[in-house]
Amino acid sequence: MDEKVIESNKRIALIPAYEPDEKMLEVAKELKDNSFKVVIVNDGSGVDKDAIFTEAKSFATVISHEVNKGKGAAIKTGLRYITENCFAPFTVVTVDADGQHKVVDAIRVCERAERQKGSLILGSRKMEGKIPLRSRLGNTITRFVYRLSSGAKVYDTQTGLRAFSDSLISELVDIPGSRYEYEMNMLMTFAKENRPIEEVWIETVYLDEKNSSSHFDTVKDSFRIYKEIIKFSGSSLIGFIIDYIMYCLLIATSGKIVLSNVLARLVSASVNYSLNRTLVFKSNAPVARSAMQYGALAVFILVCNTILLNTLVGLGVGIYAAKVLTEIIMFTFSWTVQHKIIFGNKRDNENRKKIINGQQSVVNQKI
Repeated sequence: MDEKVIESNKRIALIPAYEPDEKMLEVAKELKDNSFKVVIVNDGSGVDKDAIFTEAKSFATVISHEVNKGKGAAIKTGLRYITENCFAPFTVVTVDADGQHKVVDAIRVCERAERQKGSLILGSRKMEGKIPLRSRLGNTITRFVYRLSSGAKVYDTQTGLRAFSDSLISELVDIPGSRYEYEMNMLMTFAKENRPIEEVWIETVYLDEKNSSSHFDTVKDSFRIYKEIIKFSGSSLIGFIIDYIMYCLLIATSGKIVLSNVLARLVSASVNYSLNRTLVFKSNAPVARSAMQYGALAVFILVCNTILLNTLVGLGVGIYAAKVLTEIIMFTFSWTVQHKIIFGNKRDNENRKKIINGQQSVVNQKI
């Protein structure tokens, strides 16, 4: 390792690169010309790319993985190198290697990060103009999934242009994920811990209609990104199945809607609480506190659930169809309360989430 070479108040551009072309050299050189220290991580590219990385060494620090480990792993490798070789304070911005991020936008997100040192700054694309269908659809779906699973609003969840201060690096390195899911896990972690996320509008740049420069695997990487909501949906589905089976059995034996619904909800709520605490949210919140909060939520939902069920049946909806519709309606409410209140892990009670779109201002917050 080289001796620490970064002076105070400097900006560092971190570029994770897999099979890059000349566009990486162009953006890296421009970053260098704009007073950035450039760190490039060669994430197991083929030998045919050696010439590109050799040229990059003339104006940037190049670190190499022997095999491809994924974008998340490359970012973490770069962050560890920066921590070991750079004097704080400084600001880091991650920049994609395919030329889709403009240096002027990298400067803008860094400027915001320098003012808001505890915030994660996203360079968000407005998705205007000719956007590849895969990218437009992927961003729309992921935006919805992220909001449903976290309760937070972020317009461009897939942007790779992200800036943050040196004080956040140790925590960013600890976030799980080695491939594209790492960037989503970063957003999930910040939302879960009520840490501020800000967005700065940047220019949308796609180099061709199919965005062929992207190494994103639509199936594998999409599954990794969506697995958090899949886990919660799975636990909720198990709870619903238990609830519905018991409800049907009790209705068949007793014929009493309210009694059947109450008893079925009590059993399914116990199962759902255990699964969500241990598997979905992996919460370290005190058991007594979370159990009491969940119990209060369960009672509230049970009351609303029963009222809604009786209302639907009174309107002529079948007793079995009404049960299904009632559970669907209560799903989103239950998820939001569990994620934001019951199983949330707040490291500092003074932290408050502040999500900002565009150029709105945000107060400084102590991390």
